[in-house]
Amino acid sequence: MPAEEEKTTESTPATETPATETSATETPPTENDKDTSTNKEETVKEVESTATFEPVVKLEEVETKNGEEEEEVVYGSRSKLFIFGETLLDKGSGKKTWRERGIGEARILRHTEHQRLRFLMRQEKTMKVIANHAIDPRIELKPNSGSDRSWVWSAFDFAGGELVETVFALRFPDSDIANEFKEKFEACQKEMASLLAGEDKPDEDGGVAADEATEALSKLETKD
Repeated sequence: MPAEEEKTTESTPATETPATETSATETPPTENDKDTSTNKEETVKEVESTATFEPVVKLEEVETKNGEEEEEVVYGSRSKLFIFGETLLDKGSGKKTWRERGIGEARILRHTEHQRLRFLMRQEKTMKVIANHAIDPRIELKPNSGSDRSWVWSAFDFAGGELVETVFALRFPDSDIANEFKEKFEACQKEMASLLAGEDKPDEDGGVAADEATEALSKLETKD
């Protein structure tokens, strides 16, 4: 038998498409594409507005007074004030308790004209008057039970607009400040006694001058 001719299948080579070089289309330079070094050298000038605006309502400056303009501070220290008395709920019942009146600077003020002294204390932030009484020579500072940094005393207070006998307790940050306050308070009491009765005749009038001074100092227009 004749040998079968081997059929050979010739694979047709794939037609290669010639590579087409695609060149990137160059965009023409614009003003935004300037050399960075040039941009750094350029400075932007700020334009200041020269416009003026008139207020719709003109407010006049008003001078406010707190009643302390003619006084100088002899002593001042931050402390917490308590009073002993009836609360609003217990009013008329006779039940009295200690309650906090406020935190602020306890100050002793001297009037620059008549030299009389008073104790004044305002509540922090609100500046409300929480204690206001004359440095009466008859006041006695007593230690608070169980504390070496607070004092208790009684005085005719004018913080509420009228004279009211009030029992105070004043607490300081530490015992050293408390003792400093007591020394200054008692020194001011001696000064008041000299002013009211004279150097050689202390308490000769039985305290009448002190009562008059208390009322006079209390009527100072101390405002909140």
